[in-house]
Amino acid sequence: MTETLCEPSQAPLTKEELRAYRRKLWRCYSRSGPGSQMENTLVEEYLPLVKTVVGRLAMTLPSHVNADDLYSAGLVGLLNAMRRFKQDNGTSFETYARMRIRGAIFDELRRLDWVPRSVHDKAKKLEKKMQELTQQTGAVPSEEEMADAMGISVQDYDDLLDEIRPASYVCLDAASGSDNERGGSAYEVIADSTQDNPEERTAVRELAQMIKERLRQLPEMQRKVLGLYYFEDFRLREIAEAYGVTESRICQIHSQAILAIKALLKKEDPDVFSYA
Repeated sequence: MTETLCEPSQAPLTKEELRAYRRKLWRCYSRSGPGSQMENTLVEEYLPLVKTVVGRLAMTLPSHVNADDLYSAGLVGLLNAMRRFKQDNGTSFETYARMRIRGAIFDELRRLDWVPRSVHDKAKKLEKKMQELTQQTGAVPSEEEMADAMGISVQDYDDLLDEIRPASYVCLDAASGSDNERGGSAYEVIADSTQDNPEERTAVRELAQMIKERLRQLPEMQRKVLGLYYFEDFRLREIAEAYGVTESRICQIHSQAILAIKALLKKEDPDVFSYA
């Protein structure tokens, strides 16, 4: 009976059947453990998740970044997620694995140093200006207000958002309260399944709550773009098509929203975000 439960599925499954099938796989994996054939079966089951994450990120990266390298890093993230995941922690494996996969990919991107220092410098200046305006008014500045404060046109400001876009895609995944050079991402402060660290768990929950509260302060369009991109797995092109605008415009809205979140969070904790 056990062998039957653990055999790979051959026929297409409904969503409910798929959930039941994966629960059976996890039960089998809990008995066989890391390094087993069942681990290979689980990896194959969740390979589409790695492909989805890599595919979405690859659209935002320069052409010289090798997608195969990112895919390899994503596989490492998936495997680590499987070995660390606790089924009783109230989080679905897909959500947890997506975080680990993205974290592993961003680790690889940081190692490759793919974002030029000049881009980081421009992003920091833009972020500083937004933080100043946010502190002065207590509200998220619009693109027009940002452009006016920087002494440039709205079009030049939009061009600047496009230029710093690579840095903005990293920063939402780089929330940290740590000074550890290698401990800079939120994924790296998720508690290891072999340890019980209440302080780290509390820090992650508090950061998630802070981000949730700050999201409510963003303009509706910015909230929707972030929600669709980070939580609904929409591609930028798909979001653009849904709203009848260009993909470039969605990228600009995304960058503006990320800068706003960072500015709002830094009012609470100056060290909550840092560039790689």
